[in-house]
Amino acid sequence: MRKSLFGISLLTITSLYFLLAIIIILVTLLTGIPVIYGIAFSILLLIVQFLISPFITDLTMRWFYGVKFKYELPEYLKQFIEEICKNNNMKMPRIGFIDDGAPNAFTYGHTKNDARIIITRGILELLNEEEVKSVIGHELGHATHYDMLVMTAAQIVPLVLYGIYEVLNNNDDNNNSKSQLVAIIAYILYVISNYLVLALSRNREYYADSFSIEATKNPNALASALVKIGYGLTTAETNKKHSAANSNALGIFDSKASKALVVTSLDNGEISKDNIKQAMKWEKWNPWATWYEIHSTHPLISKRLLAISSRSNEFNQEPYIIFDLKQDESYVDDFLIEVLINFLPSITCIIGLIIISLSYIFEFNTIFAGGILLLLLDIASFIKFSRRYSKKPFNSTNVRSLLSEVKVSGITSIPCVLEGEIIGRGDPGCIFNEDFVIKDETGIIFLDYNQPINLANKLFAIFKSKDFIDKKVKITGWYRRSPVPYVEILKIEVDGKTKKLYNYGFHWAMHVFLLITAIIVMIFSII
Repeated sequence: MRKSLFGISLLTITSLYFLLAIIIILVTLLTGIPVIYGIAFSILLLIVQFLISPFITDLTMRWFYGVKFKYELPEYLKQFIEEICKNNNMKMPRIGFIDDGAPNAFTYGHTKNDARIIITRGILELLNEEEVKSVIGHELGHATHYDMLVMTAAQIVPLVLYGIYEVLNNNDDNNNSKSQLVAIIAYILYVISNYLVLALSRNREYYADSFSIEATKNPNALASALVKIGYGLTTAETNKKHSAANSNALGIFDSKASKALVVTSLDNGEISKDNIKQAMKWEKWNPWATWYEIHSTHPLISKRLLAISSRSNEFNQEPYIIFDLKQDESYVDDFLIEVLINFLPSITCIIGLIIISLSYIFEFNTIFAGGILLLLLDIASFIKFSRRYSKKPFNSTNVRSLLSEVKVSGITSIPCVLEGEIIGRGDPGCIFNEDFVIKDETGIIFLDYNQPINLANKLFAIFKSKDFIDKKVKITGWYRRSPVPYVEILKIEVDGKTKKLYNYGFHWAMHVFLLITAIIVMIFSII
């Protein structure tokens, strides 16, 4: 397994630095600029950043996330980590604890001998002992595979390529066709290298899963843990048992995907396999899932679950999940419509600019053409706005029902009303994070708190959000998935009071303003 990981990583990093070598040669030959010195200096700065970043992250974790590094591990977990470290000739990692009910775990550091592993209270509340060990095994896998070091080496390439693009594109002294050509090539290679880095990161997640499986000899525990953390599915027994237990980070799942949290019903005290399949449908059938995956550091949860389940037989276990649901329709047509709607304002801008340019050439009324552009842009933006903020009724529902929806995306929303308890922040422990995680009778899901002015969001996070933690609330908003499930809040009802958010109203007012402006411009142009 490690030989295969080494080979894939070596091939990817070799390819990345080959791309970098190409652009260095092109810049030197075509422009005569000795960029090798600038690149060497940039790499030196990145190396220094790599060396000091864990210590900066330590301070950030303490100051802004409330991490406690002097945390007494449960005995079973301490013994497990000590055994893994002994078997892999590594030092005991520093364990940090965040007192937040939202589940997450991640690692950072230089090498396997100075790794830090951060866990939240939600990990201990949602997972049983075997599942906790499987999650920590995944994080230890990142450390033993030197993922922090490998990913830093890989990320140097796109950063340097983009720096070369910026220098050549903005340097007036070298504003010639050759420099512009090399700048374009540098940008293309930057894009290609970014996708290679993301692919490498996704590949190493699978190997971290494999490390955990081999360390615990229990693939089904890892699969169950991933369901509970990634989809949030859990059991009442687990919650009761642990309820009294009080960067370039590499986590059990994408930190950007920490919105994907759902709990569901039980089958004889175990997680319902049918509900797991329902949760997997969106990733298996909706084309948006593939689009989001290729832009993510982590594979889709459904793919990891199936990969883990394929190894269950090696350890005399039944496969944790077999996805056998039949797709009854194609979602490609909805996807194509949503893509068109998503880019419609940009397309309209391009068309409008062409119209204005033609008005100069053919001596049309340029001001009137500008008014037409504003009108078309408003119509296009309003179409997208109407799709994101559906006018359907706000019906009461639960997390499990929302998660089973396939015809939903970052563009298409479902109005909903949820009732439950706020159990933590969207970014666990972060005092600057205004978002929440809510738990209802069927599950937990991310809540997007979004006011029109970002400063208002941060002030709310610092001074007011803690007042909502552990409170029973009623949420009205729009459910979306991109790729993880979340609800954008329209209003929160708590303790007999209602707090409204004005992002929806602000965007509505902006559309009205743009429409009136377009009409005034067109009228003014013909007076």
